[in-house]
Amino acid sequence: MLLALSLHDFVIVEQLHLDFQTGFTVLTGETGAGKSITLDAIGLLLGDKADYSQVRTGAREARLSALFDLTALPALKAQLHEQGLLDESDELSIRRIIDAKGKSRSFINGQAATLAQLKQIGEQLIDIHGQNAHHSLNQEAAQRRLLDAFSDGLSLAEQVRQHYHSWQAAQKALDAAQNQAEQRTIERERLQWQHNELTALGLNQGEWESLSQSHDSLAHAADLLQAAEQTGEYINGDNGMQSALYQCQKLLGSLQAIEPRFAESLDMLASIEAELGEISANMRDVAARVEINPDELAEQEQRMGELMSMARKYRVEPQDLPAKQAELEAALEALEAAADIAALEAARAQHENQYRAAADQLSALRRQNAARLSAETGEHMQDLAMKGAQFHIELLPCPPAAHGLEHVQYQVAANQGSPLRPLNKVASGGELARISLALQVVTSQYTQVPTLIFDEVDTGIGGGVAETVGRALRRLGKQHQVLAVTHLPQVASCGENHWQVHKHSNGTQTLSEISVLDAAMRIEEIARMLGGETITDTTRRHAEEMLALAAQ
Repeated sequence: MLLALSLHDFVIVEQLHLDFQTGFTVLTGETGAGKSITLDAIGLLLGDKADYSQVRTGAREARLSALFDLTALPALKAQLHEQGLLDESDELSIRRIIDAKGKSRSFINGQAATLAQLKQIGEQLIDIHGQNAHHSLNQEAAQRRLLDAFSDGLSLAEQVRQHYHSWQAAQKALDAAQNQAEQRTIERERLQWQHNELTALGLNQGEWESLSQSHDSLAHAADLLQAAEQTGEYINGDNGMQSALYQCQKLLGSLQAIEPRFAESLDMLASIEAELGEISANMRDVAARVEINPDELAEQEQRMGELMSMARKYRVEPQDLPAKQAELEAALEALEAAADIAALEAARAQHENQYRAAADQLSALRRQNAARLSAETGEHMQDLAMKGAQFHIELLPCPPAAHGLEHVQYQVAANQGSPLRPLNKVASGGELARISLALQVVTSQYTQVPTLIFDEVDTGIGGGVAETVGRALRRLGKQHQVLAVTHLPQVASCGENHWQVHKHSNGTQTLSEISVLDAAMRIEEIARMLGGETITDTTRRHAEEMLALAAQ
């Protein structure tokens, strides 16, 4: 429930702090005193769009905050705890700051939050019934949503909507596949021809690199053989390095005992001899392997020419031809999948079956609860000066749609003996307001939202009907925290708590304040609502009597 609300520099409120009570609280005041300001502030804290005009003239920013008790909302507590927005406490604070340019910042328990988060959380905290809420009852979407909410079927209705869109998307894909068969055939033939052309080349991964290396060796075979043989001759010939090395070893060997440095040099000469031996062996191996084969060279040059020609045709590098072939294979497979009519039909059927199963479940839920909502609403209408009136919810079958398999139509017979007709065809403004109030009272009894706010929903009624409305709201206050903005003394007298909005001037600006009324002040306020500017003792006695009767 809502525990407290604080406003600073908001519209014409300089500073305001309200502590909320349980039960039924009424908010009254003269026209233009700012009764709606409190509700506007709550709406902003629940995610409504901010505007620079909501900052009090002359102030830099408006600051709004509210404190809630979540004891009765374990699911919301768990959700906030999972998001890291709530510790072990049962209290939730929401704060919003709006600057003079209309930009705003929002916080949940001190952490920055988005408007989407405020809306999602706010829907579970407070339900606001605006003074023009009854106008939406003329729209089928509003009638359907109210029935689904009453039936606890909003999540199921969303599933139906999602399944319907999935079904339609699958149907669209199937239609496209069937309608584009000729284009796909042409595209498949083009891809298949290209794939066959590359396949005929017998491409192998890494072939171009291996072929290039082999071609280089064949093209320079003569040069390689000459270099290997001549190097071998330089090492092992009659006047080669090996012969000169032998002569050096012979000269130094006979004198190494006399000169130690000769011994060191002999060791180095031995090492050189070993390395020359390895070089000589490498040259013999190269000479043995190199083969001058003009036929093979010609074959390789022809193969490289084929690959280069195909690479130019497909605008890729020769080494990338295998990747191009794989790309064509993937495109063909994708085209075959898109043209798989059987698979597309199976997907369409699956989504349709899912839709129909959920829609049938939703239809059963609506049928089950339409009668109950009709009966309970009809009972409340009898108390709202609509004796003999009937209320009925008709479910009219319709082709499959995102909202389900039926149109939801609210019907009413405003007078006894009159036939039932669609609500938007027969109800006057006053009757529509009363029917809307009856529906709101009925559906609010089943909502899990702890705080209900009614903003002048009693517009268009008066007298005994207004008293009945007040008593209905007071009964509703036994189950919920209820706040009602009203201009009717009959409704105001039924409140368990009473606040009064009034304006005053500080010489430069007009400011709005809210006062909590005690018993004596309540009598004066009810008397003002009954008699206007001139309040007589008779009016006060009447007000006192109304309060006494409402308390019984």
